[in-house]
Amino acid sequence: MKVILLSDIKGVGKKDEIINAADGYARNYLLPKKLAVEANAENMTKLNNKKEAASFKKDVEKQNAEELAKKLKGIMLKLKVKAGENGKIFGGITAKEISENLKSQYNFMIDKKKIELKETIKALGEYNVPIKLFEGVVADLKIQVISG
Repeated sequence: MKVILLSDIKGVGKKDEIINAADGYARNYLLPKKLAVEANAENMTKLNNKKEAASFKKDVEKQNAEELAKKLKGIMLKLKVKAGENGKIFGGITAKEISENLKSQYNFMIDKKKIELKETIKALGEYNVPIKLFEGVVADLKIQVISG
């Protein structure tokens, strides 16, 4: 019997997957516990519509991420920090501070987890910081750290 899984089942399959289950297993376990529905024409149409909607949503998100990447490419984020005589910063600049400054200076809402800063910035100068906006969309943000 062909069924569409409604949730992940270990050893059987993932959610929204169409599997061929034994008749008894499907009728006595999967269907009564609402872990699956029969793969009839109506349910297949619902599944296809759901997949198309998810695909469309993903395409829109990727397009928005690409537009944001273009905007980020054209800016130079300036951060004023206190520094010693030799150019070392007191403390350091973290992904959280970069995210907050992007919001305050340019009104870009970027989660600090998306900013791929290998280690905190501890010296004055210019840096390129990659920001992973979406699957396959990475923007390089130019940051200038100046003494202030």
